[in-house]
Amino acid sequence: MLQAEIKSLLREDISILIKIPNSGKHYLCDCGEASLLTVKEIQSVSAIFISHTHIDHFSNFDGIFRHQIGSGEKIVICGPKNIHQQVESRLKSYTWNLIDENAIEYEIREIISKEEINIYKIRPPYWNLELVTTQNFLFEDEYVNVDFAILDHKTDSIAYLFKEKDSITFNENTSEFKKGKWISELKLAFENNDSDKEIQIDETVFKTSDLFHFLTRNEGYKLGVIMDHAVCEDNYEKIKTVFKGADMVYIETFYKDEDQEFAKLNYHSFASASGRIMKECEVKEAIPIHFSRRYVESDKLEIETAFYKAFKGN
Repeated sequence: MLQAEIKSLLREDISILIKIPNSGKHYLCDCGEASLLTVKEIQSVSAIFISHTHIDHFSNFDGIFRHQIGSGEKIVICGPKNIHQQVESRLKSYTWNLIDENAIEYEIREIISKEEINIYKIRPPYWNLELVTTQNFLFEDEYVNVDFAILDHKTDSIAYLFKEKDSITFNENTSEFKKGKWISELKLAFENNDSDKEIQIDETVFKTSDLFHFLTRNEGYKLGVIMDHAVCEDNYEKIKTVFKGADMVYIETFYKDEDQEFAKLNYHSFASASGRIMKECEVKEAIPIHFSRRYVESDKLEIETAFYKAFKGN
């Protein structure tokens, strides 16, 4: 199951680390201050997901790539329109005379729309952008698929949904056959919906469709991160489309209810509004995050109380 850890203290800017169980691979959501984020964790990050590039979500990007340079790895960066130019500007603002071109590679995925993702590559020491291709999906690896919604924060703000790949379980208690490589062959056929494939068990040949009842598909865990967004119906329809029924969602709850006029003015959410939309999405668990720096611990508790009252209320 995917695990998320908030790496920012109260009154620090937001950054969330997502870990893959039994893997050294991590994903990072936003690059605000993150005093709880270790160098080892940074060096395990294979993909960075930026909601938008306001300073409180992007200021620590320099600190992140400082600890990635020299790894020789390819790191994916996903973000809104113009993210490629902003990353390029940050990288070109430093001197790199001691770094060669094999020190690292960034692949930048610029979200234009739900169907249009521009892919760029950039390498040291000159950090010249290269447009590689345009594709219609954002991110997929051996562990997760990532969906997204483009929300309004008076600029594009990307909300991300990480969905673990479905797993297939062999129900050995229902089978009288001996275990063997035929089980992995059956799982592969099941994944590919190949019901006519023939599999030999001992001396007998079976059609896979006659064996599929031994398998169970387990739906992958769905973890969402929704950062800054205005309280409006258009945003909420997009959130419902992507995050409906998610297992866990971390959602921006910048203001207390009594400060919702500030929320409206600054295109942010507030406690009960974030709680209500999570209830409407029927998510299993929801956690309010990213509070205004003006607030202290007692304000945070007030926000959480109003949020959970709206989320869990009947």
